[in-house]
Amino acid sequence: MNFKKLKTTIEFTRNLFTTGAISETSREVEVEICSKLPKEDHKIIVEYGMGHGNITREILKNISPTSKVYAFEVNERFCQHVQEEIQDGRLVIINDSAEHVRELVKENAVDAFIASIPFTFLSNEVGQKIIQDSYDMLAADGYYSQVLYTRFNYKKFVRIFDECSITKIPNIPTEYIYHCKKQKN
Repeated sequence: MNFKKLKTTIEFTRNLFTTGAISETSREVEVEICSKLPKEDHKIIVEYGMGHGNITREILKNISPTSKVYAFEVNERFCQHVQEEIQDGRLVIINDSAEHVRELVKENAVDAFIASIPFTFLSNEVGQKIIQDSYDMLAADGYYSQVLYTRFNYKKFVRIFDECSITKIPNIPTEYIYHCKKQKN
């Protein structure tokens, strides 16, 4: 394990109840969670749980030069790290909770959400608010894609979104990507 990866693992473990993980997500997760991103110009993407920015980098790699990413992260040190590591004018880092998305993202609609927030450590009320607010802000035919280490929370998404699927990434621990779609009205 290289020094950077060890440092990241220590930081994630120290913040387990915030990150919900002991290390960054795998490369397979980065690719899969970004597989539903829109490629067209002028799209708005919101990321919940930016961490050290590995998924953020993949989002930026997959969207157009005219699109924008609002990346939420509650850990101030993680925000500072990403600010130093990723120099991209399309990225807006927000050091706040996803539960404040409605107040902090003032766009007409969001074209996609990418999330790695730990629903296991959130209250039911906060978790439901984040999911419902995301659905309400999501453009028609848009996706909310979430990585979790369990299928336990899947029902919360099925209750709100019009179409949901799970992709299993067989790592240790197993990672699940929920792809949830909002249909056209």
